[in-house]
Amino acid sequence: MLTEILKPTAENIFRAGKLIQRGEIVAFPTETVYGLGANAFNVDACKKIYAAKERPADKPLTLHVADFEMIEQIAEISLAAEKLIENFLPGPLTIILPKKIIVPDFVTCNSKSVGVRFPNNPVAQNFIKIAGCPIAAPSANISGKNPPTTAQEVFENLNGKVEIILDGGKCEVGISSTIVDISTGDLKILRQGKISAESLESVYKFLRYNNSAFLL
Repeated sequence: MLTEILKPTAENIFRAGKLIQRGEIVAFPTETVYGLGANAFNVDACKKIYAAKERPADKPLTLHVADFEMIEQIAEISLAAEKLIENFLPGPLTIILPKKIIVPDFVTCNSKSVGVRFPNNPVAQNFIKIAGCPIAAPSANISGKNPPTTAQEVFENLNGKVEIILDGGKCEVGISSTIVDISTGDLKILRQGKISAESLESVYKFLRYNNSAFLL
């Protein structure tokens, strides 16, 4: 397979979106690191992510969305989740929420929860909108290597394994997103990124103090 690095023109983003619709994988920029994406509802397409990355089969995929309606499509949103979404998304945060039945068990490795990411990057958002579906996407590197922050680093990892790399320049944040799990009601920080645990906990504590039913 010939791997192309393409500028994110409207024509190239449209081409990338059509590849997703055909069940292929595409590398794309976010504000944190580059992702390797597939249609989250297409299990065969998601299997290509695991093969290209040499990703362990027991590691679930995060779903990237382009708007709040997409979040509602794939996950159950409590009042606490709603407030975290309002305060931090779009942005460098992955929120783990109870998933809806539309999300394949394969994508979440049979978990009843799903990681949701709304990137604060216009190329990513436009690409997801053109694709017309949530995009399952881990970082665009061989598993065990550093997440890429440039299109060239993606190329060095995945040359010959992906048809298109959308080149959005160097990622602004440059580290993977913070991951917070609120799928069971409690707030658990699973990975620290740019958004601090203190910022997340301050919103959560405020809700708990002011609304005893905020988890419902």
